[in-house]
Amino acid sequence: MIAVVETGGKQHQVSPGCTIRVEKLDAKKGEEVILDKVLMVKKDDESLFGNPLVSGAKVITEVTRQDRAKKIIVYKFKRRKNYHRKYGHRQAFTELKVREIQLEQST
Repeated sequence: MIAVVETGGKQHQVSPGCTIRVEKLDAKKGEEVILDKVLMVKKDDESLFGNPLVSGAKVITEVTRQDRAKKIIVYKFKRRKNYHRKYGHRQAFTELKVREIQLEQST
């Protein structure tokens, strides 16, 4: 089973057992996080597309790590103007392990 979820303004394709990095969530290591903004679910040969969300679908995940990504260096300059700025940035992230994808069939 595969699902596409939205979190932190980004879309991620997930399946049970996979690990994803998302924008920082307010949860501690080991806590359960439920992602309910499911845009698409594919089960066997059947695909369900939401409009915009699939009703009754949710992805249950567990927080495995809270950390910050590798530092990137931002360097700005304007030639011949004696202007240059250098600074770094480390983006905070939450690492989630997908436990299961639940789909409630409403007929």
